[in-house]
Parts: sequence; C-alpha cells; structure tokens
Amino acid sequence: MRILIAEDDLSSRKFLFKFLSQFGECDMTVDGLETLDAFLMAIKEDKPYDLICLDIMMPKVDGVKILKAIKDLEVQKGILPEKRVKVIMTTALAKTQIVQNAFEAGCDAYASKPIDTEKLVEVLRKLGLIQNKE
Repeated sequence: MRILIAEDDLSSRKFLFKFLSQFGECDMTVDGLETLDAFLMAIKEDKPYDLICLDIMMPKVDGVKILKAIKDLEVQKGILPEKRVKVIMTTALAKTQIVQNAFEAGCDAYASKPIDTEKLVEVLRKLGLIQNKE
C-alpha cells in the first residue's frame, strides 16, 4: 500500500509515519501545495497512493481545498471510483461544520488528534486497505 501523510505538525507527522509504515510505503508532505504535487507525481508515475492522511489545517492551502482538488483531478483523469485514493482527514479541530465540509468534498473518514491507533486500524479495515488478522 502507498500512503501519503500530509501533516504540517512535526510530531503528528512522525507519529503517523512510524505507525503507518507497518502497512506500507509512506511519503510525507508539510503543506497543501506539496501534497497536491506529490499526488500528481504519483499519478503521473502510475504509482497512485492508496491512502492519504490529510490534515485539515495546512499551510498555503488547507486540507479541504486540497481534498476537493484531488477528487476533481481523479474525475478529470477518468479514474474509476473503486480505484480512487481513500482520504482520512485528520484534525485537532472538532468543529462539526469543518468535518461536514470534508465529507461533502469526498473524504472517506475522519480522525481527531491525538490519533487513536486502534480506531485508525479499524477505519483502515473498513476502507478495505488492510485485512483482519486471523
């Protein structure tokens, strides 16, 4: 699995990288523009991401705007719905409207900080990204 961690906070980024590395190859970005560039480069190289953990509060361009751009690009490029990247929005903000905006923009799940790893694993399973361990 290819994973992109889009997170401006160093400790959150390191934590997610360390935790998610057990499930696949992780790349990291620190702002919205870098995230969009990484997404486009992965598509261009025909190595798309399976999962993006996208922080809502990002420098340069916020996570919800990046999410909308990613979903628009997938439609423009004719990527089938079942092949589209799964996006988990991460944030320390618990504002209902922001979370609702993210779901309307096409996110698959939401994780509040600090990240609960057990809940994150459950979400990864529900999204079909990892299998249940027997």
